[in-house]
Amino acid sequence: MSKILQNAAYDVLRIRDYRSFIIARTGITFGVTILGTAVGWQVYELTKDAFSLGLIGLAEFIPFLIVSLIGGYVADVFNRKKVIITCLAVYSLCAFSLYLLSKDLAYIVDTHGVFSIYVLVGATGLVRGFLGPSQSAFATQLVPKHLFTNAATWSTLSWQLSAVGGPAIGGLLCAFSKSAWSSYLAAMCLALLGLTLILTIASRHNSVQNTEGVDLTDTPPLEKPVKEPFLTSVQSGFKFVFKKQLLLSALSLDMFAVLFGGAVALLPAFAKDILAVGPEGFGALRAAPAVGALIMGSILVYNPPGKNAGKWLLVAVAGFGVCTILFAVSRNFYFSLLMLAGTGFFDNFSMVIRGTITQLFTPNDMRGRVSAVNSLFIGSSNELGAFESGAAAKVMGLTPSVIFGGVMTLIVVTITWIRAPKLRDLDL
Repeated sequence: MSKILQNAAYDVLRIRDYRSFIIARTGITFGVTILGTAVGWQVYELTKDAFSLGLIGLAEFIPFLIVSLIGGYVADVFNRKKVIITCLAVYSLCAFSLYLLSKDLAYIVDTHGVFSIYVLVGATGLVRGFLGPSQSAFATQLVPKHLFTNAATWSTLSWQLSAVGGPAIGGLLCAFSKSAWSSYLAAMCLALLGLTLILTIASRHNSVQNTEGVDLTDTPPLEKPVKEPFLTSVQSGFKFVFKKQLLLSALSLDMFAVLFGGAVALLPAFAKDILAVGPEGFGALRAAPAVGALIMGSILVYNPPGKNAGKWLLVAVAGFGVCTILFAVSRNFYFSLLMLAGTGFFDNFSMVIRGTITQLFTPNDMRGRVSAVNSLFIGSSNELGAFESGAAAKVMGLTPSVIFGGVMTLIVVTITWIRAPKLRDLDL
């Protein structure tokens, strides 16, 4: 029996195209987290202001918000693989521009401040607005429906793996080079590596060449171009999400929990001013949530969520809030690492459930638009949450703002438990 479970845990990785996709996505996320770590450290080094860290999130979120719905429409109209390739090429250019600003053109930042960094961060937000929907929708073309939960688990696990290594590598590169330029160069190379791997994936799934004994009969078909006008198409995506209580409640829970409960945006300030550690320690703090998420992901690969998944989801988000509060009051570096790992441990369960729900309950021809709506929720919780954290820290102070966020997360869980019975009673 255990051997059967072990084989089932790796079924999705036996599909060659999906292996290429997941390796590419891991490399891309490595680059994104390395770049994000370097930007946060560089901006705080230059400004010594926690609010400036919040502005990083805002600079990325506003362009992302503007184009994300367009990105969903593009994912359902144009070839998703070509959209991904274009986005990765532009992202590589953004990373290279940040490299120049921190090395050969550093005098621009020294003279005019961090505005140019915010502009390039905004450009990466534009790229993400198009990349996210196409990437999510493209992945479902490579995997049969009966492996969606398995794919969601591996996708989350690979994301967390890169989220562990990315911040640690970014912090170490900043420490050894005494600047952020090496991190930006690494991010560019990883984006180009991801682009190369995506090029090797077939646009249409071929069950003979790309699988090793996996039944692909229920693999979603190649996307069909949407013929609706843009505004009508986007509206249909919103209507679909808002009519599905299960989808809406899962996305809303994640959005509000991370919007209020995320402390990651303030980690440079905690690292320097409270825990008194350098860039190496900051890299460890940034990686800690992903370490916890990796542990949870490893558990879910062999024990996928099933009965009472909805109730366990709400318990996990509550655990995320509690760990956030304990991190805020901690003054011990190692306990802080443990609590941050706890936030990742609990958050990963939420990510797998949300990903599975989105894949199972979305028609293939709407995946791009629904993914865009999903990205709006997640983008709101991450980038807008970073701005909220910076603004709250400015008003309340560093520690009280994070405590406030953790308490608000617990309140959101309570409201969701009462108001969203379909999510609460979900079985997978």
